[in-house]
Amino acid sequence: MHNLMRGLLRAGHQVKVLCISTPKQPLETETLPADLLRSTRMEGVFVDTSLNLVDAFTDLLTADNYNISRFFSPDMDIRLIRLLTEEEFDVVQLESLFMTPYITTIRRYSRAKVVLRSHNLEYMIQDRIAQGERNFIKRPYRRYLAKQLREYEMAVLSRVDGVAAISPSDTAHFLEHGSRAPIATIPFGVDLADYPESEPDTRKAPVFFHLGSMDWLPNEEGIRWLLDTVWPKVLRKEPGARLHLAGNKMPKDLMEHHAAGVQVKGRVKNATSYMRERQVMVVPLFSGGGMRVKIIEGMAMGNPLISTPIGAEGIDCTDGKDILLASTASAFAEHMVSLHRDPKRAIALGHAARKLIERTYTDAPIVQELTAFYKRLLKA
Repeated sequence: MHNLMRGLLRAGHQVKVLCISTPKQPLETETLPADLLRSTRMEGVFVDTSLNLVDAFTDLLTADNYNISRFFSPDMDIRLIRLLTEEEFDVVQLESLFMTPYITTIRRYSRAKVVLRSHNLEYMIQDRIAQGERNFIKRPYRRYLAKQLREYEMAVLSRVDGVAAISPSDTAHFLEHGSRAPIATIPFGVDLADYPESEPDTRKAPVFFHLGSMDWLPNEEGIRWLLDTVWPKVLRKEPGARLHLAGNKMPKDLMEHHAAGVQVKGRVKNATSYMRERQVMVVPLFSGGGMRVKIIEGMAMGNPLISTPIGAEGIDCTDGKDILLASTASAFAEHMVSLHRDPKRAIALGHAARKLIERTYTDAPIVQELTAFYKRLLKA
């Protein structure tokens, strides 16, 4: 999101950012560049999205979807009304499905075009989680949530003026389900100046790492699979291999994990530095949708990537050329062993990944595509 804001500002557009600050993802202005805060007049409104069993049960008995409704706040709504009555906007871009409860307010107080910036197919994430749920009590509940969320997600398409999908597969999915709203594929991009390519030592075996928020269930599931199923296979062939894990809300039992070669920490102050100081990124995901931003960032820095096919969804990568893909524990472990034994191959893979980002995922052309999409909507 920060890269997109900067790109729009560089292109000469005026940008105002109003966001929600949640317990899970608080707005931490001290970590953001002062010029970006000033240029976008960024402000946040606290919304308590913590799980409320009473509200969740109530929504279960109604047509509301608790995954969505808990992001609505009267405080945010009031601030939005005041903003829309004080200023005029050409486009209001909603970052993710979770901002769509405010569409009614936007329509009432503004003539701006409403664009949904779709980060994921949210119902697909829930559906995949439901398929992997082992608890026979939770499984039907998760399936119900996925079905309910799918109906909501498809209905929202008729309430917006346009959809900026983050990947071609998401665009195709929306079209297949009869979306009448204009859709453009606008992937996540980076400013390469912010991601200088690392210069690893070809004489040293690479360190494997994963960085991601661990209060997102797909990440936790993937890491537990990696530790329980993949890592023992790696150690049997490469006893000196090292795996570093980091991320917000790291579960206590993982923080205390003592497997050979594994180092676990929670939140890191600087994600870019953490990634640059390590070599091979692993992304063991079995549920999710959209596009993994961390993969794009890792590739931009020349980090070689090992992922599951689901983890790499939405990215125009080629297995064996600029990424290594594996669907099974044995295949994933073999890729890790192969790169550990051959640092030069790991570096070549990272260089190819960087070239992919240079060709396809840099900010300037992506911002041009987005603004061209906006102009088409404004003329309609």
